[in-house]
Amino acid sequence: MTWAPKIGIMQGRLSPPLGARIQAFPAESWRAEFSHAASLGLASIEWILESPLESNPVWSVAGVSAVRDAIGQTGVTVDFVIADYFMESPLVRMSPIALDRNRMVLGTLLERASALGAKGVELPCVDNSEIRTVQEEDELARAIAPALERATELGLEVGLETSLPPDRFRALLDRIAHAALRANYDTGNSAALGYDAAEEFSAYGRYINNVHIKDRRLGGTTVPLGHGSANLPRVIKLLQTIPYAGDFILQAARGPDEMETVRGYLATVRGWVDNV
Repeated sequence: MTWAPKIGIMQGRLSPPLGARIQAFPAESWRAEFSHAASLGLASIEWILESPLESNPVWSVAGVSAVRDAIGQTGVTVDFVIADYFMESPLVRMSPIALDRNRMVLGTLLERASALGAKGVELPCVDNSEIRTVQEEDELARAIAPALERATELGLEVGLETSLPPDRFRALLDRIAHAALRANYDTGNSAALGYDAAEEFSAYGRYINNVHIKDRRLGGTTVPLGHGSANLPRVIKLLQTIPYAGDFILQAARGPDEMETVRGYLATVRGWVDNV
């Protein structure tokens, strides 16, 4: 059987950027992005939740209904919701009041993701929200414990994205050891950190449920696919051997024409997949 991962797009990549931000929720154009994605042959959109929560459709029952209408009209699904909110309000280094609020936010998000028909929710623990110490690993485990139980009840998965070295990330996943817990893999972030994909997949490949396709230079920022240190053809071949059966989400560098940039990226990734 031919290996054909479902290829989707990070929300906002089919709209003009908001200021200097490479990634943000496109409040004015999220509906149009479903039509754009369908016209390009993309299968899914990874939804972004950030502040202010109340301005995001998935934060209300009526808003979820509107998103479901867009899904039904275009056939483009929302398989994952990435909770960039927790980049602003980390799940570690929290006061008790902040912990209670973050648990509430995560619990509500799980309910909304389930209503959307999503597979899971992703928690980015990188940059401002990175995990730095063993104590913070313990804090994270305690913070997400109720959410993992609720995710199981809803049939969802909770994916962590971290900047931890491969063995340490696997140890954290093994220690939490919950059936709903998974790992998000970001090809560009791993390349920027100098991690080797073979070592990463050997360590925690069995946990990976979603892959962000991006390219970054070692120690540097995001660049167009094929212009950084990710060696994406090799990474894709290694993913096939895990074997990986989830989505590929295009999260690559922007270009002057959003649609044409994504069209080119999609063709490039499909070519790499076909050559596996």
